[in-house]
Amino acid sequence: MRIERCYFCSSPVYPGHGITFARNDSKLFRFCRSKCHKNFKLKRNPRKVRWTKAFRKAHGKELAVDSTFEFERRRHEPVKYDRELMSTTLRAMKRVQQIKAARESRFYDNRMKDNKKKDKILALKDIKTGIDLVKAPSVVRAEEEAKQTVAVKAAEDAGGKVAMEE
Repeated sequence: MRIERCYFCSSPVYPGHGITFARNDSKLFRFCRSKCHKNFKLKRNPRKVRWTKAFRKAHGKELAVDSTFEFERRRHEPVKYDRELMSTTLRAMKRVQQIKAARESRFYDNRMKDNKKKDKILALKDIKTGIDLVKAPSVVRAEEEAKQTVAVKAAEDAGGKVAMEE
């Protein structure tokens, strides 16, 4: 059985799942769920819908060009079963998956590298504009001690008044 790709969002469509739409010119469109089918019927462009793979690749969120994608291509040539060929193919598939995962994580890290700098700049800007809201730790401790002393004095005064009334 073959695992197809959703025409709209590019997620896998397993056998017996999803919706298949056959156009009048006999072109088949496979959809993973009704959400993709409805968006297709609304004539939405997958490259403009933010949650699709097409959008993510078009806007540089995911790897768009990589040699590991070549291994996922469809091949229409039937090959005679050979146990050794099958085992080497499975080992190669695992290795390609490892390489692909490593490249994707490297791509993500490179993409997010500048965000730390931007966040730091924004935090410094916030501190500069709202410096009056920021208190030094020594000031906070002094305020807490002052509150405690006030509370103790209030308790003593209340205790002294009760003793005087008796």
